[in-house]
Amino acid sequence: MPSLKDLRNRIASVKATQKITKAMQMVAAAKLRRAQSAAEAARPYAERMETVLANLASGISGPGAPKLIGGTGSDKVHLLVVCTAERGLCGAFNSSIARLARDKALALKAEGKTVKFICVGKKGFDILRRQFAADIVEVIDLRAFKQLGFANAETIAQNILARFAAGEFDVATLFFSKFKSVISQIPTAQRIIPAEIPAGTKTMSAVYDYEPEESEILETLLPRNLTVQVLRAILENAASEQGARMSAMDSATRNAGEMIKKQTQLYNRSRQAMITKELIEIISGAEAL
Repeated sequence: MPSLKDLRNRIASVKATQKITKAMQMVAAAKLRRAQSAAEAARPYAERMETVLANLASGISGPGAPKLIGGTGSDKVHLLVVCTAERGLCGAFNSSIARLARDKALALKAEGKTVKFICVGKKGFDILRRQFAADIVEVIDLRAFKQLGFANAETIAQNILARFAAGEFDVATLFFSKFKSVISQIPTAQRIIPAEIPAGTKTMSAVYDYEPEESEILETLLPRNLTVQVLRAILENAASEQGARMSAMDSATRNAGEMIKKQTQLYNRSRQAMITKELIEIISGAEAL
């Protein structure tokens, strides 16, 4: 049985940890509001880009279609762009995204496909390298960016486009976590090359003559759409990370409180037992005299 000093030290240690988790919860709550606003503001823009692309792409098909829509004609090499966080202590946020990417990679390999990874964020790399170390072609450190924004997303998108132009892959899929609420973040996989046009996207019923041609407009819009989708993934991840961290730190704070309560009860019982033992020894000695 631990001594009273050991119990006091243990209680003090848990109380110190509880203060840290409480502070981290408050910091995450403060950051969440701005991150959530940015993620929600990016959604309509990304959805409108998909609508515009759907209208333009509806009139283009066959060999004349840009490769970013029509693809290379093959799907043997897949690039998985896995967006996670640089830090932990946010529950299952990072592991859920990495698990979705891992399951996708294993399914593709079972079909005889070649899989490559680009890890945007250190945590995704730490998880995936245990099983796919030879398949990871690049790791992008988000800590190098002071503030995540359009310029950062454009840098990542240009990197992906350069690899596609060099023929390094045929299909690219983006993995991130879509923010829903503080206690709910949805791991999402989105195909970005060839551009995925949702089936339910509404197209314009009127007929338009474009100047320049649709194909020329798409040559400009498709790279921009890729940047927008990457930006959306980064912003959604930022909000999801803070929400997951807030929830995880709240649970840790409550668990620390329960542990302090149990340790305090054990300390009081041990202290009372020692006092009772000393009284018994004093009374026994007096009776012996």
